[in-house]
Amino acid sequence: MIELIAVSLKTQVQEIEPAIHYWVAMPQPENHLFEVTLHLVGYPLPILDLKMPVWTPGSYLVREYAKNLQNFAAFAGSKPLNWRKISKNHWQIEKGDVSEVVLGYRVFANELSVRTNHLDATHGYFNGAALFLRIPGWEEQPIHITIVPPNPEWQITTGLSSITEETNTFLAADFDTLVDTPFEIGNHQLFNFEVLGKPHELAIWGQGNCKPQKILEDFKRIIEYEAEIFGDLPYQKYVFLLHLFNQAYGGLEHKNSCSLLYHRFGFRLKDKYERFIQLVAHEFFHLWNVKRIRPKDFEVFNYDQENYTQSLWFCEGTTSYYDLIIPFRAGIYDIKSYFHHLDQEITKYQLTPGRNVQHLSESSFDAWIKLYRPDANSANSQISYYLKGEMVSLLLDLLIRSRHHNQLSLDDVMLKMWEQFGKAEIGYTPEQLQEVIESVAGMDLSDFFKSYIHGLDDLPFNDYLEPFGLQLVEESEQEPYLGVKIKTEYGREIIKFVEMGSPANIVGIDAGDELLAIDGIKVGTSQLSDRLHDYQPYDTIQITVFHQDELRNYSVSLGKEHPTKYQLRPVKNPNTTQQENFSGWLGVQLSSFW
Repeated sequence: MIELIAVSLKTQVQEIEPAIHYWVAMPQPENHLFEVTLHLVGYPLPILDLKMPVWTPGSYLVREYAKNLQNFAAFAGSKPLNWRKISKNHWQIEKGDVSEVVLGYRVFANELSVRTNHLDATHGYFNGAALFLRIPGWEEQPIHITIVPPNPEWQITTGLSSITEETNTFLAADFDTLVDTPFEIGNHQLFNFEVLGKPHELAIWGQGNCKPQKILEDFKRIIEYEAEIFGDLPYQKYVFLLHLFNQAYGGLEHKNSCSLLYHRFGFRLKDKYERFIQLVAHEFFHLWNVKRIRPKDFEVFNYDQENYTQSLWFCEGTTSYYDLIIPFRAGIYDIKSYFHHLDQEITKYQLTPGRNVQHLSESSFDAWIKLYRPDANSANSQISYYLKGEMVSLLLDLLIRSRHHNQLSLDDVMLKMWEQFGKAEIGYTPEQLQEVIESVAGMDLSDFFKSYIHGLDDLPFNDYLEPFGLQLVEESEQEPYLGVKIKTEYGREIIKFVEMGSPANIVGIDAGDELLAIDGIKVGTSQLSDRLHDYQPYDTIQITVFHQDELRNYSVSLGKEHPTKYQLRPVKNPNTTQQENFSGWLGVQLSSFW
């Protein structure tokens, strides 16, 4: 049994003030166990229900946080109370008429991500959804949280306001706020800075090659530019929590903070640093788009199950469109970098065959069962609402700009959504979102939405790029088409993906097969492309694999070459209008960087 933290609370029977107070201790951080104590006063019913969320807002997958909870116990004073577990995340306590209940449990925390908990000898990090129990019916009650560090040298960083008269104690206005405010506790570096008259903090845990002063300068640029789009900063204080780790990438938005996870040595090379800045721009943009401008489906969270919406393409995809262009607009990288990153995104989209199978609103709806659970067939059967939402947002921005000579843009859509829904935190429906976009565009977009959001029509990039003097050009490596992707794993060449309808797929080659040879000669990942260059389209080759440990030979008729890259390039002899449109969009001359 865990040792409960003893704290004296008022328990006078008359006029009992309801109180929820959590203590979070970590006496032995090396064992990865948070020790949580809940003091509950004034709960009126004889049966107390407690539930742990199964997901956290911003990460659309049922993650079953209750799997990490252990050593549950309940007391009235020193008397143990009877309790039972009635579902995977639901505990029920027989409290009778006692006015004060004390609960204790441990949570195992050894998964370092932006949506889980991590505790070791250097720090403790937790998300509210993954640590705290919800009291049904009492979600609107204020909650006190007291942190008990394992040693006094550890500092506490969070977006919650502290209670000055109580040591290491913070106040959450309600359960939603508690879930929405992560904590970093430990020996992290802490940097305080001010932007537009408001305080900001950057907490960095882990070792790496980042340069905090450079980061802070670029953070300020992002904050200032995004505030310019919406007109203000809708918080009193903002906190960035940055974790440096090996081969790591991720972010999770919160109302007045965000968690960032990035490769510890990903800050020196230009391309990698720009990717980090895009991550920051993305999560910060979310404090408007999704945390305040949010679908009606997210107006009230149901923490016990999936919360479905068709609008993640706008929540995440439009945010992805802005995370590329904001660092350019803010002067962090130049126009060449912007088009380099945009080319990469368009290429990724165009080379995903699932774009012809799953439409955008379905992708948004099915996030819970598909996006976060990729398998060998995912690229064949689905498209990311981040990626296609970004592409659709690009087309919408170009459409609005071309119709209004750059006097209006997608920025005006975001501002109108902020004014109409975000400030008052009123959820929008898909129909209301379309109405706002149409009102800014000044036209009926029913066909656009039917074709590109609710349908599978190809995105007509060149139709929207042409008014700006641009065209999308495809490139090929001039090799015949096989339709597989290979990865070396423990010295074996494993086929990780087989494109549906490809020459390899037609003969029965499967993801998971071990590639051995082409025409009787051993081939590896690094040699596959070179070997294919020795053949012509429609040549027949013999491919040898291990399929489920059985040796198999396949006769494969190679296909004609497929595009491998897409790039934006100027049209030939752009006219004056095209050049003016381009300059109005990006603030540079069309001819200045090609």
